[in-house]
Amino acid sequence: MDRRLLSMVHAYGDHPRIAATARALSRSGEHGALWLAAGLAGAAVDRERRGAWLRATVLTATAHLASMGVKRIVRRPRPTHVRPLVRTAGRHSFPSSHATSAAAAAVSFGALGALGAPVAVPLAAAMCLSRLVVGVHYPTDVAAGAALGAATAGLGARWIGVRHG
Repeated sequence: MDRRLLSMVHAYGDHPRIAATARALSRSGEHGALWLAAGLAGAAVDRERRGAWLRATVLTATAHLASMGVKRIVRRPRPTHVRPLVRTAGRHSFPSSHATSAAAAAVSFGALGALGAPVAVPLAAAMCLSRLVVGVHYPTDVAAGAALGAATAGLGARWIGVRHG
């Protein structure tokens, strides 16, 4: 089932615009760079909640590091039945670190409200889907990564310290 779902979604990479977008997301999400930059930008723009943005960024980075640790333990090889559209930083597939940092950012930046959620949530979903389009992860890798990221950020939500009034 994992292989079939990946093959179906990966086929959308035949469309040049979809492939270009997926590649761009892949590059920008490498090592959580997009999310770390977004968190630092949020801290710079939203001075009133600077500390909360920085804590949310730390949670995102922590989730990314956790995914790297899980990869070293599980050591699931990347898919070989589809041609990848991008190069990868590592050989292991489970969980998707791109999905982990994306989901962590969506949850932690989303908790910050107006500046975070409208951009982070759809961008995180696109990031997760792009991992299938470029053919470097199975759907279960992406789902596990997203769950790990969301759980990490959810567990740290109180630490972010956002007060809703």
